[in-house]
Amino acid sequence: MPQITKETVGYIAKLARIACSEEQKEKILHDMKEILSYIELLNEVDTEGVEPCNIVLDCLTQTPLADDVCGPCMPKETFLKLAPDQIAGMVRVPEVLKQG
Repeated sequence: MPQITKETVGYIAKLARIACSEEQKEKILHDMKEILSYIELLNEVDTEGVEPCNIVLDCLTQTPLADDVCGPCMPKETFLKLAPDQIAGMVRVPEVLKQG
């Protein structure tokens, strides 16, 4: 397994566009080494004869879900009173995409 260095952490942070201080890089490096050492430990486990698990969410298909039922709507005036901001009878949200 290749060694992870602080430069590797810096490269990953750059790819993810995350600013990290030197202290944060040290902490992340330590955490990554701990994770990889745990994975190495798991690689030592004898899995001979263990059938692969292809679907980890099997339990979700067996869990009964509540029916989707329509009910009465909240009056528009009440809804707008609960909104943090409104304009012209509509909920006002912060600008997400800036033009230009």
